[in-house]
Amino acid sequence: MELFVEVAKAKSFSRAALALGIPKSTLSRQVADLERSLGLRLLSRTTRKVELTDAGERYYARCQHIVAEAQVAHEEIMDLASTPFGPLRVNMPADFGTDFLAEIFMEFSRRYPDVTFRLDLAAPEHAGQVFQTCDVAIEIGEQPAQTRIARQLGAMYAHLYAAPSYLAAHGTPSHPADLARHECIEFRATQGSRVTRWPLHSRGEHIEFHPGKRFSLNSTGMIRRLAVLGAGIAILAEDSARPELAAGTLQRVLTDWEAGPFPVYAVTETRLLPAKTRIFVDFLSERLRSGLSGPR
Repeated sequence: MELFVEVAKAKSFSRAALALGIPKSTLSRQVADLERSLGLRLLSRTTRKVELTDAGERYYARCQHIVAEAQVAHEEIMDLASTPFGPLRVNMPADFGTDFLAEIFMEFSRRYPDVTFRLDLAAPEHAGQVFQTCDVAIEIGEQPAQTRIARQLGAMYAHLYAAPSYLAAHGTPSHPADLARHECIEFRATQGSRVTRWPLHSRGEHIEFHPGKRFSLNSTGMIRRLAVLGAGIAILAEDSARPELAAGTLQRVLTDWEAGPFPVYAVTETRLLPAKTRIFVDFLSERLRSGLSGPR
């Protein structure tokens, strides 16, 4: 049953076998034995993909909860609540993971040396997909779908930055209303063409601005680089812009205004979490509450 759940999550025997650390042939044989014992086909296999049949959908809906409960029961009986171990698989936006989570992972690994990590860094619109055999996904921005379990870990605040060369050529805005006359680099955190808003705050005043004229992209690293090259005004977290500020290649604009909050969530498929996942999410929440840039 557990092997079937892993294949159903990954929609691939190869990926599930890799995550489980067993041969693909063994996994395929075990799932085929399960189907024969049930007398029903659970998976539709083609050369390109694996999909659940109608019976497989119903069986998977039951099995994933049973497997989760069994994992929790196994850990409780072995008293693992304080000593988590095993692989922890985390999906996250690439730039956020690099800028904010690397030190947290190192600190957690030193505290719990029996936990190993499999980290998948993706574009923001893909990092939120709890797929394959991921234990937890980190999402930023909109509230995750109600079909998943989301816990808010904290919130990010940011500021507006531009290159001195851009401001010399186009002028410096004195109010968010001036941004409509400027090139503003849009950060696209969701799939499709929906514009990511800029929620701007200053001394009780709130304005929502929808950026984007020439550049729309899903990488804060690329946004920072384009801003340095004079492409326009960008929103960046203070920590990620610190080297450019020190070098003088970026400077803050609209210094009385802040952008945010941008909520940060830990997303799982179930509330029944193994010790390693539960303790990691608690650890992450504690560190992010104290580590993210907050409002002035």
